[in-house]
Amino acid sequence: MAKEIDLHCDMGESFGIYNLGNDAEMMKYVTSISVGCGFHAGDPHVMRQTVALAAEHGVAVGSHPGFPDLIGFGRRQMAITRQEAADYIIYQTGALKSFCDQAGIKLQHIKPHGEMYQMAWHDEELAKGILDSFSAFEPTPIFMALYNTLPYDLALEKGIRVAGEHYADLDYLPDGTITIKKKHGAVDVKETVDKVLRMVLEEKVEATDGKDITVQAKSICLHGDNPMAPAVVKELRRELEANGVKIVALGEQSYP
Repeated sequence: MAKEIDLHCDMGESFGIYNLGNDAEMMKYVTSISVGCGFHAGDPHVMRQTVALAAEHGVAVGSHPGFPDLIGFGRRQMAITRQEAADYIIYQTGALKSFCDQAGIKLQHIKPHGEMYQMAWHDEELAKGILDSFSAFEPTPIFMALYNTLPYDLALEKGIRVAGEHYADLDYLPDGTITIKKKHGAVDVKETVDKVLRMVLEEKVEATDGKDITVQAKSICLHGDNPMAPAVVKELRRELEANGVKIVALGEQSYP
């Protein structure tokens, strides 16, 4: 069978009069998006507009809930309980799902944002709290997570559909996690595309120590606030298809 991969982008992270990202341009090339839900970025109007744009382009929608930290863009650590983690995700995702219902599309996945995502790699109670939230939604959304991390493994144990993701524009550490940047700088298009092609075709990526690690994923994450994101996604889509890879949204792929 041909390899299948989802191209997804974190979007809907503008707020009020402030614009962030290349949402309209990225929407032309991706198959899924993760939408900011108002806690770290985004607002009700941006959420509605982003979902409507996705529906217009036939792009699948997921939530991108984070810590209640607008000024820090959700990239500062917070000490929260397991129940608080579940409540935060249910609150944010529930709001986004209402906009999805209004637009006549399904909520495809949940992908935690920033430090909520990163802290859960090493905090079991936080990881469990994130996964507790999934029972609030019917049908149960797909969980987007980093391969071979604690939340990924716990989701498999709980029988939640979990989709690993490759990061096109971030560096991998030797333990398989990545370094989340406070601000995304420019990237080299060819180097980034070559890196992702190897991750998809060979399931390998070079970590920061120069050694290869194994990675598995159903989706490739591109950050819309990266200045080079539109150039990267256009070239990446072309190269993936040239190598026989099918570009398919998460909800259309098969799961164990």
